Amino acid sequence: QVQLVESGGGLVQAGDSLRLSCAASGGTVSVYSMAWFRQAPGKEREFVAAISGITYAPNYADYVRGRFTISRDDAKNTVYLQMDSLKPEDTAVYYCAKGKGSVLSSRTQDRGMYDYWGQGTRVTVSS
Repeated sequence: QVQLVESGGGLVQAGDSLRLSCAASGGTVSVYSMAWFRQAPGKEREFVAAISGITYAPNYADYVRGRFTISRDDAKNTVYLQMDSLKPEDTAVYYCAKGKGSVLSSRTQDRGMYDYWGQGTRVTVSS
């Protein structure tokens, strides 16, 4: 069974950068798509970014495109989320998720497309 562990969260100021990591164990995730979601207090969990398996094609939510970059290192079984120009509205718990398949699709931003989730890492951006 795949286990995902996120790290790298913290308290930063608006305009700062953070890099989140998601380390997978219990199985290889190299052929699967991987994604980041986030959940702010009192809100539903929302899609942030995804990256396909094999071809590494990225997909971003409109509200992070141009500021966040998703990447992966399959040799380390790890996925990253580089977050630049952070805003207070980026404050949330960030979750890593493993896709059920390899490719991205019109449903990539749907939580139902992912079968394993990490416990999350908290990001707080102060103004």
